[in-house]
Amino acid sequence: MCGIVGAVSERDVQGILLEGLRRLEYRGYDSAGMAVLQADGSIRRAREVGKVAALADAIAETPCRGDLGIAHTRWATHGEPSRLNAHPHMSGDRLAIVHNGIIENYQELRDQLKAAGFEFTSQTDTEVVVHLIEQEYRRTGALIEAVRAAIGQLRGAYALAVMHADEPDHLVVCREGSPLVVGVGIGENFIASDQLALLPVTDRFMFLEEGDLADIRRDSVKIWDRSGAPADRGITRFEHGADSADKGEYRHYMLKEIYEQPKVIKATMEGRVTASRVLEQALGTEAGKLLENVRHVQIIACGTSYHAGMVARYWIEELAGVPCSVEVASEFRYRKHVIQPDTLFLCISQSGETADTLAALRQAKAAGFRAALAICNVPGSSLVRESDLVIMTQAGPEIGVASTKAFTTQLTALLLFTLALARHNGLSEQQEAEIIAAIHQLPGQVEQVLALDSDIAELARAFMDKNHSLFLGRGAMYPVAQEGALKLKEISYIHAEAYPAGELKHGPLALVDSEMPVVTVAPNNDLVEKLKSNLEEVRARGGELFVFADKAAEVKAGDGIHVLQIPPVHPITAPIVYTVPLQLLSYHVAVLKGTDVDQPRNLAKSVTVE
Repeated sequence: MCGIVGAVSERDVQGILLEGLRRLEYRGYDSAGMAVLQADGSIRRAREVGKVAALADAIAETPCRGDLGIAHTRWATHGEPSRLNAHPHMSGDRLAIVHNGIIENYQELRDQLKAAGFEFTSQTDTEVVVHLIEQEYRRTGALIEAVRAAIGQLRGAYALAVMHADEPDHLVVCREGSPLVVGVGIGENFIASDQLALLPVTDRFMFLEEGDLADIRRDSVKIWDRSGAPADRGITRFEHGADSADKGEYRHYMLKEIYEQPKVIKATMEGRVTASRVLEQALGTEAGKLLENVRHVQIIACGTSYHAGMVARYWIEELAGVPCSVEVASEFRYRKHVIQPDTLFLCISQSGETADTLAALRQAKAAGFRAALAICNVPGSSLVRESDLVIMTQAGPEIGVASTKAFTTQLTALLLFTLALARHNGLSEQQEAEIIAAIHQLPGQVEQVLALDSDIAELARAFMDKNHSLFLGRGAMYPVAQEGALKLKEISYIHAEAYPAGELKHGPLALVDSEMPVVTVAPNNDLVEKLKSNLEEVRARGGELFVFADKAAEVKAGDGIHVLQIPPVHPITAPIVYTVPLQLLSYHVAVLKGTDVDQPRNLAKSVTVE
């Protein structure tokens, strides 16, 4: 959720920190701040409620100039959004920290620190940490040792960046359950919660692992692992151009990312498929051995990724004949499980740092699941590092909070996985070749749907004054309808629900009237005739229908029935193609309603706390 940026350099870091915060705005936040060590040896701190722009205005009036600094965007967990609760937090006027995550035992520590004479000015759990580090600093006289001693008393998830005016040449950072990356420069080094924040200053990164503690200086980076032993995390280069995090010619990041889907779907396929088959070894050197013995798949995910998992269940059971369960990570981690023999644990996450998904993975590994497979978009993420097999989605940076290209690349990766699994469970070469041919057509088919953008924008006008909407689908198109409903509610704030079309008579029909637009997806598959009957039920009750349909499905336009024809697609790949018009519909409705498309209220891109 929150964002961290830090720098130690020979130049003024104020602009670097501010630009880093701007690039982290997509994560969701309600306040922003920075602390910089000035030339006179004092720490200058600035904090503002609201957007980074408010912080920039404050700094323009009273600059924070210096060569060592930390900055933060906060999403409130403990205490309301306010200047006092905003980061950085300080103990006295010499020690400052920023913190992502949640300290579970903060109240106990707060009571102890109050008894020791520390005064608290905020409601946050973070202020507990800064006073605890100050207490240990008084005892040890060394910032690294003080941080090491303090984190040994913390329970919860955290990424911390710490600076002290008495040690003006370095930052001390650490992570446990919350991501942190080191950006490597020349004569300067940086830290951030996301590498995107640092692209203007470096493309070389070191990814800290769970329990790591690091000393960041201008000319060196030293890392110790959880046991206190020196650790070498290696340096990796950022794989995408810096302009991939810019809007370019597009009005919003979300629209740019919708239009990038043909390219990123193709990138997700590259190196993993031939003209007729999936290259199993591209999933990992042990993939063949592991997949051969899989008798059950347990999928865990949250939000949009959960919808991708629901689509995958249809594919896995149809093509591989392997039982598949799909569960929301936050539910899975808090119940008892019956583990079926030879179960593959499959986690899906755009960021690879989703707190509930990571916790479920760790719990599953401890419980004895056969192996873990991650579908993820971030190479250095915790999910990737902690899984046995990994399929990277190659979506590139996704800045818009409402996920688009991450979803379709997740579906592409999941379909490739399904084919590799199905090969061990009786899928013929001919069947695989047929589906691979359909996968190769996906980029072109998505391009054809994008060409319908202006028509979809016109349909969106019918939603401007509506407060509710219903989405329908059957079979694998039901989770596509769920994803369409999620997109509409996320960015336009219109209440939207999705149902299997066959469930209409079991309750949702009571909601249908002229003020309830009904959106459905109708590829030409073996359920289309039943779907058309469901649409007749809606129309008979005065509902206005918006149907995205294959021409061969023969859904007729008429009074109260708007039909937009989608290019013919293979039934297996239809969920990927039919997702795109629902994304465009939601986007254009949000634009017409004047909402903040890229940063919808109350939401964050990466949910790294419970």
